[in-house]
Amino acid sequence: MLSKRLISCLDVRDGRLVKSVRFVDTKDIGDPVSAARRYYEAGLDELVFYDITASSDQRGIMIDVVEEVARQVFIPFSVGGGLRSADDCRKVLEAGAEKVNLNTAAVGNPGVITEAADAFGVQAVVLSMDIRAAGDGSMPSGYEIVTHGGRHATGMDALEWARRGEALGAGEIVVNSIDADGTLEGYELKLTRMIADNVGIPVIASGGGGRPEHLYDALTEGGADAALVASMLHYGHYSVDSIKQHLHDRGLKIRLTH
Repeated sequence: MLSKRLISCLDVRDGRLVKSVRFVDTKDIGDPVSAARRYYEAGLDELVFYDITASSDQRGIMIDVVEEVARQVFIPFSVGGGLRSADDCRKVLEAGAEKVNLNTAAVGNPGVITEAADAFGVQAVVLSMDIRAAGDGSMPSGYEIVTHGGRHATGMDALEWARRGEALGAGEIVVNSIDADGTLEGYELKLTRMIADNVGIPVIASGGGGRPEHLYDALTEGGADAALVASMLHYGHYSVDSIKQHLHDRGLKIRLTH
């Protein structure tokens, strides 16, 4: 049995670490480089860096920040935001990232998933999905893919897109619930479980983690292979060690920090 993973997300805007609730009310909360170093030293398993306005601003990712974070951490480091081609992916991998997160660009051009997987291997390609509940019955799964930081509805069913993303070459999927994002009220377990049960690649639960028991629920009831946290660490509510110890004490296999 593989160990479950604890991942933290660094949402970056204009070179600064920020946090929002349901993708709005975004606040500046510090320096992403120092946060990355702090979490690495605390024993985090993996980091994700999102340049959250690169796609909506139609620009490339801030490669200098990627390079600086990569110099500070020696754990798997994934980067997303504004990656539109295999060449864009190559640049962030050469800057020190181990994985690329494809989101908005992959919706517009699904072939970029295959291009990146063929060039760098499926283990380096993560399909990051921003998902909102569709209460009007328009989506077979009940959930819709949205892009551009939640600004654009796509009309794409979340479950169908997850299956297609795997077939195209994604090696992991991030299931990010916009409805739960930043609420600290728990992950969207129904959504996460539905995706996990229908793909054969690792699934990362994202959006809503507020207490260690939320991660336990996502990694058990939700069927996730990893749980992504932001506010829990960014605001100092919990430490990496306290979260991992809770999961270990409840019987999950996880790499402890001591």
